[in-house]
Amino acid sequence: MKILFLVPYPTEGASNRIRVEQFIPYLESRGISCKVRPFMNTPFYRILYSPGKIFEKGFWFVICTLNRLLDMIRAFYYDVVFIHREAYPLGGPFIETVLSWTGKTIVFDFDDAIFLPNTSRQNIRIEKFKRPSKIAKIINMSRLVIVGNSYLGEYAERFNKNTFVIPSSVDTDTYKPSTESRHGAEIVIGWIGSNTTKAFLYDIEDVFVALARRYNNVVFKIVGATFYSDRLKNVVNVKWSLANEPRDIQSFDIGIMPMPDNEWTKGKCGYKALLYMACGIPVVVSPVGVNTEIVEEGVSGYLADEKDEWIRKIAILIDDPDKRKAMGRIGREKVMRKYSLAVLAPEYYINVVERCRV
Repeated sequence: MKILFLVPYPTEGASNRIRVEQFIPYLESRGISCKVRPFMNTPFYRILYSPGKIFEKGFWFVICTLNRLLDMIRAFYYDVVFIHREAYPLGGPFIETVLSWTGKTIVFDFDDAIFLPNTSRQNIRIEKFKRPSKIAKIINMSRLVIVGNSYLGEYAERFNKNTFVIPSSVDTDTYKPSTESRHGAEIVIGWIGSNTTKAFLYDIEDVFVALARRYNNVVFKIVGATFYSDRLKNVVNVKWSLANEPRDIQSFDIGIMPMPDNEWTKGKCGYKALLYMACGIPVVVSPVGVNTEIVEEGVSGYLADEKDEWIRKIAILIDDPDKRKAMGRIGREKVMRKYSLAVLAPEYYINVVERCRV
């Protein structure tokens, strides 16, 4: 079998790296021929969330559009077309519809509530050209649909009963506890993400300030975004890179994942929490969506909603290194048992390959 994977981003994009690329070696080991074709190339992706740069973005958008049109021709040489999120970012499901008309077997995968309007502030001008309503149509024309959590699954099943939940998985051979000894009394409270979600950090800025006043050895490490506060001096912003991501997470003592509770965040698949836990880092997360399934309160981490709750639960972990160690160990064990690549790759094979052969 030959599968063409149409994804939105190059490898730097976490979504298709998690939902597609890390499964390719397993599929190929089972004799499946795979080709991954991103819409965006690396130069385009690197400026995507930068303010301005309209002409440069426009140039790369045209180039990437032409390449995607060529992918429609390439699709004729494949047995299955696997579409992650969408084949094309603007307009209706033109490419998906054409592929469906040709009789191609389509597998559709998504890990966010992309059926809701959501555009980054840096690219707000294009919002009127996006068509989130097309997601229902793509789901309907697909042979089968794979989603990242049950909330997304409930939506997808309204249009296609052949829907399966496969959680986002972690390569636990790459993301694992550090073997290096930690020195000094410094406590690192860490977060990893992008500028599109850093607003969630400002929602708990008062928590950071309160902790900084109580503890003079606390450092807030932000990986992948720039978080500034006139009220804090102990913030370290670190540029994200795929090569350094595991080591950056291993440098945390406590991993956090704040989120507001709304329809968009309910579609999130908890990947930050999974990465922290895979590295043996205890977590404090908002009790939103799948987070309540991933984190067992008081066992593998803490759920925190209100400001005082965030402060109290992070403080417990700051004060008790033994609890940090125990929670980190339990969290990693849970990831290895339920969310590891080794566990989910065979399930991915069954859904993407075996069900398409029927």
